Amino acid sequence: MKLKTTRHLLAGAPGPLGVTWDGAGANIAVFSENATRIELCLFSDDGQRETERLLLPEKTGPVWHGYLPGMSPGTLYGLRAHGPYAPERGHRFNPNKLLLDPYARALSGRVSAGDATLGYDPEAAEADLSLSTADSAAAMAKCVVTAPAAPVPPEERPNTPWAETIIYEAHPKGLTQLWPGLPEELRGSYDALASAAVIEHLTALGVTAVELLPVHALVDDRWLVEKGLGNYWGYNSIGFFTPEPRYFGPAGLDGFREMVRRLHAAGIEVILDVVYNHTAEGDQNGPTLSFRGLDNAAYYRLQQGQKRFYVNETGCGNTLNVAHPYVLRLVLDSLRWWVEAMGVDGFRFDLATTLAREAHGFDAAGGFLDALRQDPVLSQVKLIAEPWDVGPGGYRLGEFPPPFAEWNDAFRDGVRKFWRGDAHAAQDMAERLLGSAGTFDRNGRRSWSSVNFVACHDGFTLADVTAYNEKHNEANGEENRDGHQENYSDNCGEEGETQDTDIRLRREQRRRNLLTTVFLAQGTPMLLAGDEIGASQQGNNNAYCQDNAISWIDWSAADHVFLGFLRKAIAFRKAHPCLRQSWFLHGGKRQQDGQQDVKWLGLHGGQVNWRDPGLKGFCLVLRESAEAPAYATDGDVVVLAFNGSDKAVTTRLPAPPEGRVWVRALDTAKPEAQKAVCRDRAQDIPAATIVAFETGELL
Repeated sequence: MKLKTTRHLLAGAPGPLGVTWDGAGANIAVFSENATRIELCLFSDDGQRETERLLLPEKTGPVWHGYLPGMSPGTLYGLRAHGPYAPERGHRFNPNKLLLDPYARALSGRVSAGDATLGYDPEAAEADLSLSTADSAAAMAKCVVTAPAAPVPPEERPNTPWAETIIYEAHPKGLTQLWPGLPEELRGSYDALASAAVIEHLTALGVTAVELLPVHALVDDRWLVEKGLGNYWGYNSIGFFTPEPRYFGPAGLDGFREMVRRLHAAGIEVILDVVYNHTAEGDQNGPTLSFRGLDNAAYYRLQQGQKRFYVNETGCGNTLNVAHPYVLRLVLDSLRWWVEAMGVDGFRFDLATTLAREAHGFDAAGGFLDALRQDPVLSQVKLIAEPWDVGPGGYRLGEFPPPFAEWNDAFRDGVRKFWRGDAHAAQDMAERLLGSAGTFDRNGRRSWSSVNFVACHDGFTLADVTAYNEKHNEANGEENRDGHQENYSDNCGEEGETQDTDIRLRREQRRRNLLTTVFLAQGTPMLLAGDEIGASQQGNNNAYCQDNAISWIDWSAADHVFLGFLRKAIAFRKAHPCLRQSWFLHGGKRQQDGQQDVKWLGLHGGQVNWRDPGLKGFCLVLRESAEAPAYATDGDVVVLAFNGSDKAVTTRLPAPPEGRVWVRALDTAKPEAQKAVCRDRAQDIPAATIVAFETGELL
C-alpha cells in the first residue's frame, strides 16, 4: 500500500529510543541493525485509517531516527520495517505488517487473533518460509504518543526494609472484580485497587507490599481465544512500557499512577511481576507484532545453525536475547521507567534463570544481573528472582547474587509435606523455618533472601491444598493434562467440597497451620490474595486462562474466623524482631548473654532425634542472631511448638527470662482464643497444631 505524503521528517536524534514529545513535535528513534529502512505510520483518531507513511531519514549506528514537527500527544502511530524475509538466516522483515514501537507508553485498541498478523502465508507449504502480503494494520493495536510523565518524588515511597516486608501476591482484576460495594465501572481495575475499601483490607491484614501479576500490555494467545478463553495471568507481554489497558478504570492510564500513590500513602509498596524472558510473538508460527518484524535476529535467541527456529528455554516459544546490548537497554529502560515515572518499588522476574543465561548457560555474574546490580536506580529497589526455567540446568534456587531475593518453592513443598505427615518432612521443615540457610547463607546474603510461601498464583490455592488430592483443570480445555502433577496436597478424607463437619474442621486447622508456618519462619513471607478468606479455584491448579469466577476472589464467601486469626499471626510476626531477622541463625552463642540464638527441643522434652524418619514435631526457641551486632538486640525471645502428629502432647517450656512469664499467644487449634499467661511451664500442644509463646510481664 502506497500513501502519498507531502511531509518529510527532519533528521532528529538517535536518542532517547521511542517517540519523545518535546512540546513542539516528536523525535522518533527505532533500533534495528538489520533493516534496510523504517517507516513511521500515522493513523486517524479512531485508528481505523492509515493516513501517512514517513521514512525515518537518518541512521546512527543501529538506530533509525527522525523528527516530526507538530506531532503531539494523542497521535496514533505504528512502524513498518523493510529488509530481507529470510527465516533461514534469522530475518523476518515484512513491511506489510504494522509493528508496535517497543518503547510505546500507551496503546489504543487490541491485537486481533487471526491470520492478518502472521508474517507468513499460513496456506503455503513450509508456511513460515513464505512471505504474507496481507496488511495487518486493521488487526493491530496502535501506539499512542504521550507527554513525558513527571518523576514520582522519592519521599512518597514507603522504602520498607526487606526484613519488615510482607508480600501480598494479587491479580489486578481478580482481587477486585467481585469486591462488595464497588461501583461496576471500577471493578477489576487499577482504580479499584486504589479504593479505600481495598486499601483498608490490606492495611488491616498487615501486608507491606502488593505484588501484581503482569501488568505489561499483553496479547491473548490465538489458540486460547479460539476456545473462548484468554491469557488471564498475563505472562504474554508485548509492551514493556505500557500498562495493560484491560485493567483501566475511569481514570485510564492515570489510574495506575494514582493506585501507586494511594498504596504508598498507606505504607504499601508496589512490586510488579515482569516477563522479559519471552514475548507474545511465540515461535516461528506466531504473529509478527513488534520485535520479530523490527529485527528478529537481534531481539531473539535463535538456534545455532538453524536460525529459522527459536531457542525455547522459557517453554513459551521464544527467548528474548538480553545478551544483545540494545535488547538489554530496552529492558533496563523499561524497568527504570516503571520505577521513576510510575513509582513502583520493585520487580519479580519471571523465569529469571533465562535472563541470567550466557552462551555457556546460567551465570550469576552475567551481563543482565550485573547491569541491574550496578544501575543507580534499579539497584535501590526490591529485586526478586523466580530461580528456574525449563532449559538445561534451569533450576537455580539460592544461586542468584545479592541483593536478589528468590521465590522458594522448596519452602512451599517442604511445609506442605510436613503438615501432610510425610516421612522425613520434619527435618526439612526445620531447615525452612530458619530461612533455608543451607541454600541461601552464602556470599553475604541475608535471611530475607528466601521468599516463603505455601501457595501462589501458579498451583493450588491454600484452600485447595487441603481439599483436593488431584488437579481438576478440565475447564482449561487440555483434558486435564496441564498443571503441576505433584502438589503435596491432602483432601483430608474427601475430594472437593464436603458437608462432613470433621473434614471441614481438619481442613480449617490445616490451613491455619500452613499459613502460620509462613509467618513464623525466617525469610520474607508471601500471601496469595484470597487465601486469607479461604478462596478456592475448584481444584484448578493452572487457572492461567480463567478470567471468570474460577479465578476471581469471592469475597461474599469469606471465612472471617480464618481472616481474624491470620491478622493475629501477622501481628505476632511484626511484634517480634526475632521472627524477621536479617541474619541467619546457626545456634551460635550470643555475646551479650551467652544464650543460643536458636535452640531445638523435642516436643516431649530433651533433644530432637533428627534421625527419626517419623519425627512429627519439635519446639524451637528463637532469639536474635549471634551474628547480629550486640546493639541490635532488644531481648526478644519466643518459643514455637510444632506438633504434626495426630496426638496431643505435653511439652515443657524452658525457663522464661528473669522477671518475665510465658504467654500463650497463638494457638492454631483455638483461632479465636485470646492471649493467656502460662501458669505452668508444662503446656499442652493439641494434635496437628502450632502454638507460639511470647514473654509477658510477671504480675
